[in-house]
Parts: sequence; structure tokens; C-alpha cells
Amino acid sequence: MGTVFAGSVLLCVACMAIRTLIRDKKQGKSTCGGDCSRCRGCR
Repeated sequence: MGTVFAGSVLLCVACMAIRTLIRDKKQGKSTCGGDCSRCRGCR
């Protein structure tokens, strides 16, 4: 029973985090928070 409860809590936290990332992406917010002119991720 405790395992099911802990799994449910972790699933809810993961869903909330994914939801926040999707919402931020739709609003055009950067997930890294850094300086894009110095970013090597897109080069």
C-alpha cells in the first residue's frame, strides 16, 4: 500500500513538472535561463 502511495505521489510530481515545461515552451520562455548568444547547444 505504501509503495502505491509513494508511486502516485512521484507520478503527480513528474506530471506537474512536465506540464510546467510545456507551458513555458508555449510562452516562449527559455528552460536554461542562460545567455543564448553564448549557448553552444544550437550550434
